Amino acid sequence: MQTEHRFFYKDSRRLDFLADGSVHLVVTSPPYPMIEMWDDTFIGLNGQIGEALHKEDYRAAFELMHRELDKVWKELFRLLVPGGFACINIGDAARSIGGRFQLFPNHYRIQQAFWENGFDNLPLILWRKQTNIPTKFMGSGMFPAGAYVTLEHEYILIFRKGAKRNFRTETEKVNRRKSAIFWEERNRWYSDLWDFKGVRQDIVSLNDDLRKRSGAFPFILPFRLLNMYSVYGDTVLDPFLGTGTTSLAALACGRNSIGCEIDANFAGLLNRTLTDPLLPDLLNDYQRLRVQDHLDFVTRYTDKKGHPPKYINSYYDFPVVTRQESNLQLFKIRRVTAPGKDCYKVFYNVFENC
Repeated sequence: MQTEHRFFYKDSRRLDFLADGSVHLVVTSPPYPMIEMWDDTFIGLNGQIGEALHKEDYRAAFELMHRELDKVWKELFRLLVPGGFACINIGDAARSIGGRFQLFPNHYRIQQAFWENGFDNLPLILWRKQTNIPTKFMGSGMFPAGAYVTLEHEYILIFRKGAKRNFRTETEKVNRRKSAIFWEERNRWYSDLWDFKGVRQDIVSLNDDLRKRSGAFPFILPFRLLNMYSVYGDTVLDPFLGTGTTSLAALACGRNSIGCEIDANFAGLLNRTLTDPLLPDLLNDYQRLRVQDHLDFVTRYTDKKGHPPKYINSYYDFPVVTRQESNLQLFKIRRVTAPGKDCYKVFYNVFENC
């Protein structure tokens, strides 16, 4: 198996260089409207946003920022295959303007935009982010009627283009069966609340300044979503590529990827990451960890039930809970090549002796 990963340093509001129906899954995190670190980014897209902020017209600024994002969301409907998914990581913004502190509901505004573009809204995931300040609060502290609850979660909004995706040919069905996830992963991943405390999150040390500017989400977030909403060989798009976390997850999961990023300063960082000789082993560790977690689960299951799970995986000869896991197969990265500028090919072997 092999996959291809292409990166374009262009404005994602215009993705006409990509063909209709060429993407199976979108996983991204855009700049967050009304978060101060992204003000300059939005002002660069539309000068009226700067004028609204200067006038402290927060409602106008919020709406103008989202209208720029709306142009990206409209493109996604054209690019996705029927039944394809879009997963958008977004946080609401809390900000004081003109002496008034309030919440700006980014997640709601994006849900509305996707609805108007023809997507089906699906149940979302609340991602409870880690905090190292357990006593943190906002407002006047102990006095009533002046403090605000902490904002310690973000959203993973999930949308689908139309009805369920069909896997019609025998080849497609076999590939889907190989792409299965473990029963215990299904139970944990398809929860509407994710908390990554104690979970390995980062795979490489990234430039601190670029990381702060990108607001990169942890690797485990797109890694889960790619395994949940796509199959081997699918194409995953991130229209706000940043440090490339979605594409790195695609490498690990045996999916193709396309990334679009308006800031070309990220190109050098991403090239160094993808050509790092240590990268294949680092990414393969996530698949090894899946297997080890499953074997640990089998031990606990057997101790509790007095017998192992009922079914046997045909490739690895270990027990699994359901028949749907019987043909689950994992692949490991053998090598990464760079045949052209901002283009990478990845070659895989089947994981043996899991």
